[in-house]
Amino acid sequence: MQTSARTAPPKPRRSVHRVLFADMASAALTVATGGLLLLALPSILRWGVFDAVWVAGPDACRDGGACWAYLADKLRLILFGTYPPAEQWRPLAVIALILAGLLATLSPRMWGGRLIAAWGLLLGAMLGLMWGGFLGMEFVPTSRWGGLPVTLLLAVLSLGLGFPFSVVLALGRRSKLPVFRWLSVLTIELVRGLPLVGLLFVASILLPLLLPVGLSIDKLGRTLAALTVFSAAYLAEVVRGGLQGVPGGQAEAAKALGIPGWKVVWHVVLPQAIQKVVPPLTNTAIVMVKNTSLVMIVGVFDMLSAGRAAATDPLWPAPYTETYLFVAAVYFAICYGISRYSLWLETRLAERERR
Repeated sequence: MQTSARTAPPKPRRSVHRVLFADMASAALTVATGGLLLLALPSILRWGVFDAVWVAGPDACRDGGACWAYLADKLRLILFGTYPPAEQWRPLAVIALILAGLLATLSPRMWGGRLIAAWGLLLGAMLGLMWGGFLGMEFVPTSRWGGLPVTLLLAVLSLGLGFPFSVVLALGRRSKLPVFRWLSVLTIELVRGLPLVGLLFVASILLPLLLPVGLSIDKLGRTLAALTVFSAAYLAEVVRGGLQGVPGGQAEAAKALGIPGWKVVWHVVLPQAIQKVVPPLTNTAIVMVKNTSLVMIVGVFDMLSAGRAAATDPLWPAPYTETYLFVAAVYFAICYGISRYSLWLETRLAERERR
């Protein structure tokens, strides 16, 4: 059987031994890291497993081991914050809807106008569930939202709303019209020159003073606005890098065929540009997910804030370590899932190019 000329040769695989012991410096670093892990492992196992309290009350957690029973007792508070206990099925449903929407978005076959419309319906349903006030559901203001649903909503909405703005800013920065170019440059550089914490304080304190009398935006909305602007500025530079990697002849050839300019950008230039910058887009998405933990500074009750509040219960012996480990594990699972999906998407796009 003859191999097709289009079939790409298999990539050489590097063994673990070659990665860890490629040279003297790598070998020394591997041995030192392994030695430190072996020294720390007995203490970690003793604290986290053998001396840990799994099922008991607060008094049993005062002997020095990990208090995992505390997490079982405070799990609802960490996950849902101060949301009314009788209505916590609603934020749980919101988490399920977000996960379902993300799973549906994974396949490139689903991408398109229908997916955007489906996400619009999903977001409407999620916000309706969180607010309530209809169909017999109790109205819950945003001041009582908290925990994992707030973290996921802020991450999804800031990235979902920020990406279209980032495309506009990236195209504006490359525009031949001076007004659009300088407005885009000013927006990007101004936002990137500010720390996110400062931007959150501006949105929380200064924005209400700039709004007309009688118009107000709640704290969660202002926080979302700050995160959206921040993500748009950083994503814009990533998209601009992809646009620079697309040969100019692609757009010129499409225009020579009589294709309108906006269709050239939408159907020819942007798909190629985004395909070239999947890794930095993934990195920005992961950074934005982790940045949602900073909203606690302006009083938004996200999952980290809920964990801190739960750990202040005087009945329990201040189990901050267990709380932060649990919250870190949730963030790690989200970010690791994004990185694995990015690798899968890169492989799929590379296979499509070879065909």
